[in-house]
Amino acid sequence: MNAYYAPTENKIGFPAGILQWPFYDKRAPRAVNYGAIGMVVGHEITHGFDDQGKDFTLEGNFDTWWTNHSAKEFKKKAQCFIDQYSNFTYYGKNMKGRQTLGEDLADNGGLSQALQAYRIWVSKNGEEKQLPGLNLSPEQLYFLAFSQVWCTAYRESAAINQIENGVHSLSNLRVIGTLQNSYDFSKAYNCKVGSKMNPSKKCRIW
Repeated sequence: MNAYYAPTENKIGFPAGILQWPFYDKRAPRAVNYGAIGMVVGHEITHGFDDQGKDFTLEGNFDTWWTNHSAKEFKKKAQCFIDQYSNFTYYGKNMKGRQTLGEDLADNGGLSQALQAYRIWVSKNGEEKQLPGLNLSPEQLYFLAFSQVWCTAYRESAAINQIENGVHSLSNLRVIGTLQNSYDFSKAYNCKVGSKMNPSKKCRIW
């Protein structure tokens, strides 16, 4: 069972099984844990504010709590994500950005929230030391940890089935799409503006 957000109960849940490597390890640097399980926590929280979460109240009732103006602006900004992910191809097939919108928004929001949380931790506890043998800053390690948890091997039939029917983008595209929208990632890895991982146009809602 995966971590989840339950809109009718307005709660998030995490099975004990997810609290192990590569999502969490108490011996790992905080940057790694924030980039992995921290991002998952942020992902589930973001579902409360996505294309479906906006239609459930604090008590879990089906009734939008947004103003018409907020809903209109959300829809306008969400279109950027729909277009971005729909342009990704795998095995010659385009992803369906509208179908995966909620999960794509949660990935983008979760990565941003977890980084904010990590920076708060650093402000209170001080900068972490670099790992021996790795020429990576803590924030570079944060983004690396996020990427590694989605390392997946697909058979062609499984990948195509997920493209056609899944609500999640393929794992590699969950990483690429989210990082393409992150100014913090581009800054951490010094990605050239206009390159694949730092396109000049980025999608953002929150």
